[in-house]
Amino acid sequence: MDGWLLLITFLWGSNYSVVKFVLRELSPPSFNALRLVLASLVFLTMIWLRARGAAQISFSKRDVALLGLLACVGHFLYQICFIEGIARTSAANAALVMASTPVAVALTSAGLGHERVGRLHWLGAALSALGVYLVVGWGARMSGTSIVGDLLMLSAVACWSLYTVAAGPLLVRHSPLVVTGYSMAIGTTLYLAYSSTAVATTAWREVSSVSWVASIFSSLLALNLAYIVWYTGVQRLGAARTAMYSNMVPIAALAVAGLWLGEPIGWLKITGAGLVVGGVALTRA
Repeated sequence: MDGWLLLITFLWGSNYSVVKFVLRELSPPSFNALRLVLASLVFLTMIWLRARGAAQISFSKRDVALLGLLACVGHFLYQICFIEGIARTSAANAALVMASTPVAVALTSAGLGHERVGRLHWLGAALSALGVYLVVGWGARMSGTSIVGDLLMLSAVACWSLYTVAAGPLLVRHSPLVVTGYSMAIGTTLYLAYSSTAVATTAWREVSSVSWVASIFSSLLALNLAYIVWYTGVQRLGAARTAMYSNMVPIAALAVAGLWLGEPIGWLKITGAGLVVGGVALTRA
């Protein structure tokens, strides 16, 4: 499980630069609609293949309500905040803000009564918040061009945290594939309604082959594979421990963004990253 979780941290870290690259040709809603549709079709096909000859999947009314919540928070609102945030800030900034996810997951879990939060958790949360401020708040004083994108990424953190914790009861009764597949299919339907105008006006034939390949990477690996591994981790290790692995995402993101996109990596981002990662480590001490 550890190896798989480390793999998806690299995939997610690389995905920030992949998304920034594709957004040079596609609008955020069009690109996100494309990868969500591809990922949903793959998930539903996998569920159908696994269901042949097996017991029929049944959902209680509570299960359906939880799936609806996961769809709205994790595949609709999160994706809007995520893609629009990356479009308005650097790949490095986006990854560093998302690095506060483990602390947010722990606090959300505590708020819902799933986990107790001690003093070290609060100290870790404070350090992580300071790290995010260095990247978002202080950076905005130096250059206000990315503040909207950074705040959208903070909203994405909140959405992802609730998405991770709220899935717990469903994962007791259903597999990660079923929970992820059905919630993504519902969320994709909502996202298509939101992005219909952008999708209809996109010149799809003019999209380069490199961007198509990058879109497939972002769909099959950063969504399909990563989401299944993530929820499998939540199912086996718990939400807070699984979230710890996202500490590695900003490291991969900074490296890829610097090497591929040529984004500058200054002391402010390095210091902020250190505080965020250190704060997260304290929450698990």
